[in-house]
Amino acid sequence: MIVTRFAPSPTGRLHVGNIRTALHNWMWARQHGGRFLLRLDDTDLERSTEENAAAIRADLDWLRLSPDESVRQSDRFALYERRFEELRAAGRVYPCYESAEELELKRKILAGRGLPPIYDRAALALGDADRAALEAEGRRPHWRFLLDHASPIHWDDLIRGPQKLDPKLLSDPVIRRADGSWLYMLPSAIDDIDMGVTHVVRGEDHVTNTGLQLHM
Repeated sequence: MIVTRFAPSPTGRLHVGNIRTALHNWMWARQHGGRFLLRLDDTDLERSTEENAAAIRADLDWLRLSPDESVRQSDRFALYERRFEELRAAGRVYPCYESAEELELKRKILAGRGLPPIYDRAALALGDADRAALEAEGRRPHWRFLLDHASPIHWDDLIRGPQKLDPKLLSDPVIRRADGSWLYMLPSAIDDIDMGVTHVVRGEDHVTNTGLQLHM
């Protein structure tokens, strides 16, 4: 069965681009007798509001794009934690201790050399004693997903055709902040698998994210 999803963040109101994405997902599911899901990506607890969530639902109802099922990511944190621990045990995520200012300095140095702003994986060289010393200073790690540089990412896009990304040309994506909160990338991939999503229809600006999430 075809399963699509519309996954806005309730940090604001829907705009025309959001509506267009919702419409395409709804139409694809209905055309094929499938299911259309609404997933509120509300991992940003500080900026997400119930008022915005209610407005999103109301807008979809007014447009006659009502979902077959609605879920919230904030209700699924336990699932993300389990999957994160599995990735950690497998060595696919790693802690990083650079501050935002230190990372920005690295990017500026690379830009000055005419190089792309790819993270240098310096945190992988840290030993247990190094990490303990940094945490004793009060630093808390953010976490990155370790891309496999030996495995190019391939997929067939129904609109763009065959796609390919070279992981060596990408930074290992940050998936968790130092305060323990989740960024978009990993929860979205976990949910798409867990909810049986068969087709992800989204904006052109998510092409790279698609490859990264397939890698995850």
